[in-house]
Amino acid sequence: MKDQATQLLRSINMSVTDSRRQILDLFLENKGGALKHADIEKRLDNLDRVTIYRTLIAFTEKGVIHSIPGSDGSAKYALCHGHCTDGHHHDNHVHFQCKACGSTQCLDDVMIPPVKLPPGFFSERIEMVITGFCDQCSPRLTEIAEKRYKVSPENN
Repeated sequence: MKDQATQLLRSINMSVTDSRRQILDLFLENKGGALKHADIEKRLDNLDRVTIYRTLIAFTEKGVIHSIPGSDGSAKYALCHGHCTDGHHHDNHVHFQCKACGSTQCLDDVMIPPVKLPPGFFSERIEMVITGFCDQCSPRLTEIAEKRYKVSPENN
């Protein structure tokens, strides 16, 4: 992962520092999952919170990661997948937050549908977060969901 992180940092003209490489390695290892600032802080206890914060801001500005609004008001961050550039995010995919395990995933193949705004309105950013139960948690919760919502998973 360190080679991949180093290559990515060099490709976007960022200095390769140990803290940037460690944080980027976490995102690369997380495979599409989103991380909160606090998650990174816990896993990389050798880095202070200001360094982590500044690195997340720099990565967001460079188009390496994008932010996802959390249900508790805090942001989560996930890797961008090749469409984002310095200052321009093109992550028009849906995000999914699991109510059972708390994970947040980028659903790269599920695009946000076009939204027609009234005349005079101009969108800068559209975010779509779906909450429910992920593929890991839903098998355990199928019976509860069927009773509570009176639906079966096949009807979704």
